[in-house]
Order: sequence, then C-alpha cells, then structure tokens
Amino acid sequence: MGGFSFKNFTFLLIVVILVWCSNIEISNARRVGKHWRQRRSHFASLSKKKGKNHAGNHHNGGGKSKQKTPQLPPQLPPSPAPPTMPPKKGRDTPAPASSTVFNVLDFGAKGDGRTDDTKAFQDTWTDACKVEASTVDVPSEYVFLVGPISFSGPYCQHNIVFQLDGTIIAPKGSKQWGSGLLQWLQFTKLVGLTIQGSGTIDGNGEVWWQDSSYDDPLDDESKLIVPLNSTLPPNLPVPLRGSLGGNMPRLKPTALRFYGSFNVTVTGINIQNSPQCHLKFDNCVGVLVYDFSVSSPGDSPNTDGIHLQNSKDVFIRSSNLACGDDCISIQTGCTNVYIHNVNCGPGHGISIGGLGKDNTKACVSNITVRDIVMHNTTNGVRIKTWQGGSGSVQGVLFSNIQVSEVKLPIVIDQYYCDKRICTNQTASVAVSGINYENIRGTYTVKPVHFACSDSMPCTDVTLTNIKLQPLQERYHMYAPYCWQTFGELYTPTIPPIQCLQIGKPSNNKIHGDSDIC
Repeated sequence: MGGFSFKNFTFLLIVVILVWCSNIEISNARRVGKHWRQRRSHFASLSKKKGKNHAGNHHNGGGKSKQKTPQLPPQLPPSPAPPTMPPKKGRDTPAPASSTVFNVLDFGAKGDGRTDDTKAFQDTWTDACKVEASTVDVPSEYVFLVGPISFSGPYCQHNIVFQLDGTIIAPKGSKQWGSGLLQWLQFTKLVGLTIQGSGTIDGNGEVWWQDSSYDDPLDDESKLIVPLNSTLPPNLPVPLRGSLGGNMPRLKPTALRFYGSFNVTVTGINIQNSPQCHLKFDNCVGVLVYDFSVSSPGDSPNTDGIHLQNSKDVFIRSSNLACGDDCISIQTGCTNVYIHNVNCGPGHGISIGGLGKDNTKACVSNITVRDIVMHNTTNGVRIKTWQGGSGSVQGVLFSNIQVSEVKLPIVIDQYYCDKRICTNQTASVAVSGINYENIRGTYTVKPVHFACSDSMPCTDVTLTNIKLQPLQERYHMYAPYCWQTFGELYTPTIPPIQCLQIGKPSNNKIHGDSDIC
C-alpha cells in the first residue's frame, strides 16, 4: 500500500464515476429508442386504418391495387373528399324500372266514353316524355273521349311506346274543333316512337261526312265511269244533313298524324271512321307500319287510309285498308317506299299523287308496290299529276297485283283535276321508269288508262304478264287507252294493249332545271 498514493486513488475514482455515467446514458437511450419505435409503429398503423376508411367512402375505391405502406414519420391523414351528391331528377335521368309505365287512369282519365279525358292524356304524356323507353298505357275495356291533342317533342326521350289496347273516340260536337283543324291526334318531332296494341281510334266521321261541303275534292277518274242506264254522274255531291252532329267545320282533321319524326312504328291498332285521312306521315324518316287496319265506308269522302308526304324509307306490310279514298296515297317528297302484302278495298286503290298542283314541283322516286289484293276499288295502281307542275316520278314497280271487280286497274293520268274545271297548261311532272308486272284479275270499266302529257310524254313504261278479264256489271266498258305513252311490252297482254308506243318519243322534251329532283 505504500506505493498507492492519494493521486492514484483519485484517478481510479474518476474512472469508476465515468463508467457508471456511461452505463446510465446507454440504458436511457435504449429506453428512448424503444419508445420511439413503438410510437412510429402506432402512427403507421393509425395512418393505414384512416387511409383504408377514407378509400371506403369512394364509390370506385375498391378497384385500386394494394401497396405496402412505407415506414415514415407520422403525418396528418389526407383531407376527406367532398361527399358525392345524388343526381338531380330531370329529363336526362332515367326513372327506375318500376316507373316506366304511365297509365292514363292514374292521371285522372275516366274511360267512360262521356268524360273529356284530354287533359289526363296530356298529363300522362308530359311525365312519360321525360323517361327513355317509357310506356303510355291506354288499357283495354275502356273508352276514352279525347279532343284534339299534340304529343310533342323534340325534347322527349327516345323509344317511347304508346300502348293502345282501349278505344279512343273523337268528340262529336263542333265546339272542340273551333273553326277546323288539320289533325286530331298528332305526334311531332319524336325518335323511336311505337304505337302498338289491339285498340281502336274512332274518329266519329259520320258527323263530318253528313256536312260535306260542295267544295270537297272529287276523284277525277269518276268521269270515266258511266253507268249503263245514264250518262255521267253529277259532278258535285249534295251534302246530307243529319241529327248526329251538324254544322261541323269545313276543314276536316286527319285522325292520326306523325310529323318530323324518325323511326316510327305503328302496329296492331285499328283506325276507323276518320273525318278525313286516317293515318298520315309528313316529313318522317324510317316508317314501319304492319298488322294495321283501316275501316271506313267506301262512300266516306276523302278518307285516305295511309297518306305519305315528304317521307322516306317507308315500309308498309301485312295490313287491311278499307276506306272511301286511296288505300295508300304517296305524295311529293317520298322516296324509298316499299309496300307489301296489303289488302285494299273498298277504296280508290294505291296512288302516287296528285302531284304538281298549283304549278308546284313534285319529286317521287324508288317506289315498290307488290303482293297486293284489291277488291271492289275504283282504281288499282295509279299515278296522277296536275297540269302545270314540274319535277318527276321515276323508278316505280307495281308487281303481283290481284284485282277483283276493279273499275280501272292500271292508270296514269297527267290531266288530273279534282274539281269541275281545270285550266289546260303545257308544263307537266315527268313520268318515267314505270314497270307493271303480274297484274291479274277482273275489271268492270277499262283495263288500262294511260293519259300522258303532249309536252312531256310518259317514257320507259313496261308491261309484263298483264292478264285482265272483263266483268260486266252496271257500267259501260272500254278498251285499253293510251296517249303519249312510250315503253315496252315484254310479254303478250290480255287484253292486247296495242296503243302503247314502243321505244322513245322522237321529240322527247329535254328536261330543264325545274324537272330535276
């Protein structure tokens, strides 16, 4: 111990103190580090949970791929996205499936045949118009009295179905019609509309026909029909007065009219006793009519079955048309019309025209009429134009037409006039490329009547397999007649049609700008 000095003892004591302090710092550091790792793990776990809960609040969050969350210092969770608001209801929002059928009874219609249901129909349409592929339901076993009404677009949704299984009748009194209207039930500027069902539209036309005006147009071909026991029939009818209505407006409405619409279908329904035309398509593209019927008396004035004007891509098939005027009337502006498997009669046949009235321009092209049965009609297949018109009729096929007791089965008349006197004029609608094939049956006045213009002869008129037998009834009968008609006979005809001039006219008028369509 002698060598152990106080200096050495002091040094040793300092070393011991330093070692002891070092152990305390290491121990504290370990505790602090452990606590930091626990906090970092806790915040990371919290961040994951909040992130997961936030993603669950998004409609499409489930489609994102999962990623491993990096071990980072704690951060504030991201701000939540604003809540998604439900869409506002309106015309662009389709209704649920249970709300796509709109029954007129639910909108106040009575269907008793006496109460005016016009407003109920209008209210039904207003709601159905907002829903794509909706259905307006007019149920069976009810009779709905409906006044003049327009089911209008163009802001309606597409592909609406008008399900007509009941009966709609027109008012018989004059009050609802004012000074006169052009249509009773009208659908305008719609896309994909379908009218279907087993129901009936009844125009109560008797009250209008009994008040027929002296100025009502007549069928010009009546002048060719002379009874055996008399001369020409009176040119003007005597209007009858009855107790059904009386004093109806002179302007008579069409029962059902479509205007400015695309892809329209009419099927299954019946229209009867229209005051004037039964079904009209005006400025329409894409028309389909099938399994449709018209029924009105043969002497009801000016009651065309189906009337086409300024419409194209039209297909009419499998229908029965009985009326007092043309079963089907094709007017100016029509092209790509196909008529197939139609029964016509009574009526005035299937006609193109009259065209060119009041010196107007008329254009009709690409018309096919085939597989038609006509019984007891005034005309069979006919083209009629007014003097003074311009434009053209071209590309027409009449094929497989069966006629029975038809007065005038084949007619082209470029001198058409539906009043007492018409002024002679030089200009005319050009008629060319008219083909008749497989037209057979019986006639009671004249088999063929071709009356073409001196200044604009009919050209490229062809006849194939024409077999028409006379059937003596109560009219004077005549041989085939042709005037300024040029074309070809591809087979012998019965009776012989020797008046058709073969080839083309030597002085055929050169078409001017007014004739080009």
